[in-house]
Amino acid sequence: MLSTRPVEPDTALLARAAGSKPVRTGIVCAHGATVLESARDAQAAGLIEPVLVGEPARIAAGAEAIGWDISGIEVLAAEDAAQAALKAATLAGAGGLGALMKGDLHTDILLRGVLDRSAGLRTGRRLTHIFRMSFPGDARRIIITDAAVNVAPDEETLFQAAGNAVQACRAVGIAIPKIAFLSATEDPIPSMPSSEIARRLAERCTAEIPDALFAGPLAMDNAISPAAAKAKGIDNPVAGFADVLVVPNIETGNAIFKTLVYCCAGCAAGVVMGAKVPVILTSRADPSAARITSAALAACIAAG
Repeated sequence: MLSTRPVEPDTALLARAAGSKPVRTGIVCAHGATVLESARDAQAAGLIEPVLVGEPARIAAGAEAIGWDISGIEVLAAEDAAQAALKAATLAGAGGLGALMKGDLHTDILLRGVLDRSAGLRTGRRLTHIFRMSFPGDARRIIITDAAVNVAPDEETLFQAAGNAVQACRAVGIAIPKIAFLSATEDPIPSMPSSEIARRLAERCTAEIPDALFAGPLAMDNAISPAAAKAKGIDNPVAGFADVLVVPNIETGNAIFKTLVYCCAGCAAGVVMGAKVPVILTSRADPSAARITSAALAACIAAG
């Protein structure tokens, strides 16, 4: 059942991002081989202009260990993770950075820096995460939100997650994205609260977010399979063709994206939306393809 195919970068997205100027990107806590390799590879691909934030001695040692000459790259000193996050966020809030990339620190520390009012990155929107999934030999792409930041999102957060995902879709060239609000049924029923929330969200988004299509509730099969939608008599333009899956909770999103990674060799490009700049969330467990594609997605979003 587990796929043995290697995860491949989304070459179409890399090509789209490479058409823009490299994004000046703060690498927060730029310590360790994996973090620095991510920054080096993104720079080599023409996606970012890295600014390394953290402890200078550790940054220099890590760069030397991977054979990366950083003599021409700006390094901003920070004593600890919290200071590094706030320093990078503040620079981004002042217009000095177009994106942030998570380095060797916990996600909550990084996002606290992003959300600090003094940093100037708040927009009034909620921070929500997207995974843009791509698959070997398949032209279809699917965004999953939110599978990494909001654990039990309320209805307002789900509404904003949909809006942030629409922005991401437009940044990668989808003019009229199709958004499905997931539940375990296509009919809203009181015994399944997520189904009634999905119905209300589909109606609200249709009224308030232009140039996008919304449907809900939809079960997973009805959202992505035209055959399943047809068999169940679901007649709307989203069913079977969703570009975005808005999940009711983090457990659902986490299970879907990891299933796609481990069973379908999916490449998961992960970015946090809702601040003035995109925030690239990478993990030490991510393959290099996912890390470079995450940088490409952020570059497209930053370019508008």
